[in-house]
Amino acid sequence: MIFWQDRDRGIGHIKARKDHVCYGMGLGIILLNDAYPGFPGDVRNASAFNYPVQYQIAEGVTNKTLVYDKNPDQCRNAVIAAAKHLERLGCRAIAAECGYFAFFQQDVVQAVDVPVFMSSLLQVPFIQQVIGPKKLVGIVCAQKQFLSDQHLANAGIRPGSNYVIAGSQDEYGVTEFDNLWNPEKRPDPPEAYYEKAESQIVDCCRRFIGKEPKIGAIMLECTGMQPFARAIQRACDLPVFSWGTLLDYAYSVVAHRDYYGHV
Repeated sequence: MIFWQDRDRGIGHIKARKDHVCYGMGLGIILLNDAYPGFPGDVRNASAFNYPVQYQIAEGVTNKTLVYDKNPDQCRNAVIAAAKHLERLGCRAIAAECGYFAFFQQDVVQAVDVPVFMSSLLQVPFIQQVIGPKKLVGIVCAQKQFLSDQHLANAGIRPGSNYVIAGSQDEYGVTEFDNLWNPEKRPDPPEAYYEKAESQIVDCCRRFIGKEPKIGAIMLECTGMQPFARAIQRACDLPVFSWGTLLDYAYSVVAHRDYYGHV
């Protein structure tokens, strides 16, 4: 139980940070310039976070230009501009909404002076240490065909190490994700049904583990998969990492909570 105090007595003096115009900010999240909805838990749905988030659209950066064109370089300037805008607003850390933003992890780190969490895939090296070398990290991504070694390397993952990848849409037929994220298949307007999406992604993970029995943890790459993380965990009985676990961690390291209790 949290016992709320009247105010933080440690804040008795305030001083401007360099070029910051807003204060009390949390995570700055770079969004794709795509108009599709997200269930609570999706990074683009602010309602489920218990800390402040600030969004900034990366102009011209869509699922098509970031992923399907196979030319993420064309998005670099817009992504860096969005990150700098969020930093100037006062965001304590920068994140993004799509795992394929891993391509720009090193670019954004060099462009801003706050911590950068551009992809859920940043957790993979940590997971590898947690589960040990005899087990595999099962990365469940949207489209396996578009997740390159460069994406992995830029997130600190050693290509060919103890992980395996499953494409939920292009390998396992999660059509409800196509209905939101696939510019070649989604309806206008994009729409999806929760129960159907949950059933499909749980089935995907079960089949993936059946194919790769050495999987010791699931890593959900995509921004919209964490609404179903609990259902996946119930079905597969494995540790599940996601954008949700990364963003909770990111906020905790830039705005560490205090502890109230007794001895």
